[in-house]
Amino acid sequence: MLAALHAARGPVSAAWVQERIGGDLAYTTVMTILTRLLAKDVVARERAGRSFAWTPASDEAGLAAFRMRKVLDGESDREAVLASFVTTLTPDDEQLLRELLGRAGAESDD
Repeated sequence: MLAALHAARGPVSAAWVQERIGGDLAYTTVMTILTRLLAKDVVARERAGRSFAWTPASDEAGLAAFRMRKVLDGESDREAVLASFVTTLTPDDEQLLRELLGRAGAESDD
């Protein structure tokens, strides 16, 4: 469903999403899923006549970050999860993460 929204060139109707994802999902099921994604701030909607037009709330990178955050929030030992994640990074990814954390720290000092 999110892939269909990301492929759209702008806000689209639930019927458009239903058509693009194919399968046997009923319109009401598509609406239910979109509404649940809205509650999770994954999609946004705007009034379009008597219905709504839907868009992704962020780009693909933002969505991946949201998913990573949800996984982390669901764990009781955040330190262990983060430590395990960091140990699986390639040296290039580890360096990139260090740079990003350095930039984030510098921005928070301002």
